[in-house]
Amino acid sequence: MDKLSKQRRSEIMSRVRGKNTVPELRVRSLIHQLGYRFRLHSKSLPGKPDLVFPGRKKIIFVHGCFWHAHTGCPKGKPPKSNVDFWLAKLESNKERDARVLRELRSEGWSVLTVWQCQLKNIESLIDRIIAFLEK
Repeated sequence: MDKLSKQRRSEIMSRVRGKNTVPELRVRSLIHQLGYRFRLHSKSLPGKPDLVFPGRKKIIFVHGCFWHAHTGCPKGKPPKSNVDFWLAKLESNKERDARVLRELRSEGWSVLTVWQCQLKNIESLIDRIIAFLEK
């Protein structure tokens, strides 16, 4: 049972954004400080990737652990209320992510996924990003 009223829950959920989220803004700032330049949310590519590096043929997605059901992450667990809805919703998100990844790779793009929880260890994240962009 949800502790919030349907109206209050609706207000909260209406504020959830699909792009320009706090984790995405942090990753963008970090990559910009590293000296890399990129395009944002390219509508011409499957999944409208968060960051696109056209000259390198590389893409970075910044995923929220909850919305993309990050396996093994405490934030990736579904809520305990309205379980049927959330399980179906999160599963369809995972299926969409896998389909988009296949499409991008078939078009010759390299893809890196940065999870929200990985922002806790910035040094490790910087190493991953540099290794991805420079190979």
